[in-house]
Amino acid sequence: MDLKTAITNENINLPDNFFYNIQKYKEHLFKWNKIHNITGARDENKVDGFIYDAVFPVSFLPKKKTLLDIGTGAGFPGMILAIALPDTKVTLVEPLKKRASFLQFIKADLGLDNVTVVKKRVEDMPSEIFDIVTSRAVTDTNMLLEISKNHRDKNSLLLFYKGENVYDEISSDIKHKIIKTKNRHYLLLEGDDDDT
Repeated sequence: MDLKTAITNENINLPDNFFYNIQKYKEHLFKWNKIHNITGARDENKVDGFIYDAVFPVSFLPKKKTLLDIGTGAGFPGMILAIALPDTKVTLVEPLKKRASFLQFIKADLGLDNVTVVKKRVEDMPSEIFDIVTSRAVTDTNMLLEISKNHRDKNSLLLFYKGENVYDEISSDIKHKIIKTKNRHYLLLEGDDDDT
């Protein structure tokens, strides 16, 4: 099943230009990847899987004004969410220069006014509270809670993209919800749950 069909089947509410922008994003990603090794995903199927994973939470996330993506890498999930959520201000934090440059290029090429690229580690960012904090394949849940603490409050929603090991990473006394798809587990937490 192709990416467009897979996403359309989920009835995810997306802007009219989403698939056009995603196609341009993919073309640039493959071009940059040949020279700069932006992502380990080399073939279209793999990248399409990452894009599907990234955008699926739009089907269940509440509408929010600001989003912080920790360790965006090649743009998963933050850049994909920014393309899907044009009314949400998305801050992409990526310490590696070549990846941050790629994200900056995509922002300019696609005219994404809702995107800010920050080339540093999240721990080195000034404190600022976001409505949603996301992260994929960066570190374990406890460390994510630690490094995101200056960027969330009790009203923030945390969305961590995880695999099956998510059950080992989350203690039962933390209020959480796990949403499963075929290849991904999405861990949802309220912002102040590390204090329990």
